[in-house]
Amino acid sequence: MMSSLFSVFEPSSGILNLSLNWLSTFLGFLCLPYIYWVAPSRWSFLWGQIMSFLYMEFKLLLGTRYSSLSLFFVSLFGLIVFNNFFGLLPYVFTSSSHLVMTLTLSLPLWLTLMVYGWVNHTEHMFAHLVPQGTPTVLMPFMVVIETISNVIRPGTLAVRLAANMIAGHLLLTLLGGTGVGLGAVLLSFLVFCQILLLILESAVAVIQSYVFAVLSTLYASEVN
Repeated sequence: MMSSLFSVFEPSSGILNLSLNWLSTFLGFLCLPYIYWVAPSRWSFLWGQIMSFLYMEFKLLLGTRYSSLSLFFVSLFGLIVFNNFFGLLPYVFTSSSHLVMTLTLSLPLWLTLMVYGWVNHTEHMFAHLVPQGTPTVLMPFMVVIETISNVIRPGTLAVRLAANMIAGHLLLTLLGGTGVGLGAVLLSFLVFCQILLLILESAVAVIQSYVFAVLSTLYASEVN
């Protein structure tokens, strides 16, 4: 039963043994011509306002010296939020619910920040391992704790995003599978619950994208 339940998250459709499910990652590019080449609309204006707000917030977190990185983190937010939203559509593969996708985003970013920080700001990176005001006796333990906390950051970023997307999709799948054989009253109640859960998942799609981008920005600000 569990194998059948989780099979909805497996790449299975394709042509000539080539998986096509991962192409859903690039569905967000379909919205770009509408935003940049069609006459402005309320949706494009709203998206522009959201991007401007995120850019200013990320710029504040990074500082003026590395404010250009804000564009990268805004683009990262856009990529994740498009994947999360398109994954809510029927028959669309949710790539952001797989660790292959989330680790591909978090691990290279974390490695780049670590290499840049240890090469260019070595003293700052060493000082960051011991918080200010730590007693001398606790310093070795704090170094170990901070090192472990730093090493698991890409894993926590990846697992947080994937787990939240999988949890909602699993609940939607479980509730949807119970609709067969129900009466009209129970079926109406089930549809109502599914709609509420879909609204909740839409909010989770935005929140998890925002959390991923903000935490990545905070990790980058610690290196500078």
